[in-house]
This record gives sequence, C-alpha cells and structure tokens, in this order.
Amino acid sequence: MRKLIYAINITLDGCCDHTKQMVDEEALEHHALLLRDADLLVYGRKTHQLMVPYWPDVAKNPSETKADIEFAKMFVSKKKIVFSRSLESAEDENTKIVRTNLRDEMLKLKQEQGKYILAGGVDIPSQLIELGLIDEYHFVVTPIIAGEGRRLLEGVSLAEKLQLKLVESKVFKSGCVALRYLKQ
Repeated sequence: MRKLIYAINITLDGCCDHTKQMVDEEALEHHALLLRDADLLVYGRKTHQLMVPYWPDVAKNPSETKADIEFAKMFVSKKKIVFSRSLESAEDENTKIVRTNLRDEMLKLKQEQGKYILAGGVDIPSQLIELGLIDEYHFVVTPIIAGEGRRLLEGVSLAEKLQLKLVESKVFKSGCVALRYLKQ
C-alpha cells in the first residue's frame, strides 16, 4: 500500500496561511526533496490555484533562485489530483480533476502501485486527517507568531486524539524546524 504523506509550513501559533509564512531557502529545498520521491500530488481547488500557475511560471524563469527553479520543475513534472466540485478543467495533462467521494478515491489511490502520495494545503488534508488516511506528517515550523490566518483542522472534529511519533527533526539556519511524524 502506498503511503499518504501530508506536508505543510506552519507558524508557531498554528497558522497555515502562505501569506503569513517566511520564505526560507532551506525549507524550499527540504520540500523539493520530499516532492522528488512522490509520484502523485493531491490538493483541493484553493491550494491548486495557489500553486498553478505560480510554480509553472517559476519553472520557466531563469532569474529565479536555484531552489525555486528546482522545486518548480519537480512540481510541474508530477501527476496531480485536484478534488473540486467547482473547477471546470485542468490546465495541463498532468492534472486530473476528481469530483468523487474523497475517502473512496484516496483508498483506491493508496492501493495502486507507485511511490508515495503527497498531500498539501488545508481543506483536503484536514478531511484526510479526520478520515484517518494520513500515514506521515511533515511540518516545517516557521519562527513566526502570525496572530491571524487559516489554521490546520479548523472546524474539524476528530473522533479521538491522534497520536504521532516524532521520527526526524532538523533545524534550519533561519530558525525554521522541519519535523517528521508517523501515525501510531
């Protein structure tokens, strides 16, 4: 069975809003390594529309940083599934819009052959956490107290407390901390 990994940047006070985060080269390189070994990306419409056309445009711009270009090229090359009822179509052949039941579709995808599945954003991953389908969590905690903004698991009610096991941590020069947890 394929692993479903959730990765996100988060502030010290739990904010996941990308506009409240600090941009950190090491964190981007960290996410690029994670992206490299995935063969499927899963997002909701909002996250997809933040990522596209932004990263495809970065991939074409030689004046961007090496880390940005590396991440962008990997992002563009990956197959993507976007769960959306309102998005009409995908702009590239690597992206598929899925309107079916999230739980059923993810269970089917996890049964398929391949490398791991990487989920990002807030809405769809929050639902996947609530359904108990995330196997591994990767958080990059930024040394910021945002004071406002979207929070992970906002409006989600877990049936029981989720116990995670810390298996890896790394401190970046900027003060960001990468944490990797496994579901117990």
